[in-house]
Amino acid sequence: MKWLVALALLASCKKQADAPPAPAPLPVMAAAEAKRGQDACKAYVDKVCACAETVAAMKQPCGLARALPEAIDVGLSVAGNPESTRRDVLQANDSVRKVVKECIEETAKLSGAGCP
Repeated sequence: MKWLVALALLASCKKQADAPPAPAPLPVMAAAEAKRGQDACKAYVDKVCACAETVAAMKQPCGLARALPEAIDVGLSVAGNPESTRRDVLQANDSVRKVVKECIEETAKLSGAGCP
């Protein structure tokens, strides 16, 4: 009987020693970076839609541009969700950065399209 108790104690000690390490903290996008990205896309939407009032060819880009700030919000929401996996957070952050890049590049192209 004592032998079984000793074996049970050893087994319980072994399980505690094999506990998995704590997961690494999720990479959170800095608030300043997120704010700059949101501001850049809002500025692009404002400029392209203002241009669409005078340049007919810019009406479609204006309509498409309105989705960009929402895409950033969705990405930040996924990245900030505590139930998101590390992979989801990394992909969401990457997606946000790609949208911001598009906003900046498209803003630079506006002068070539006849926008002020």
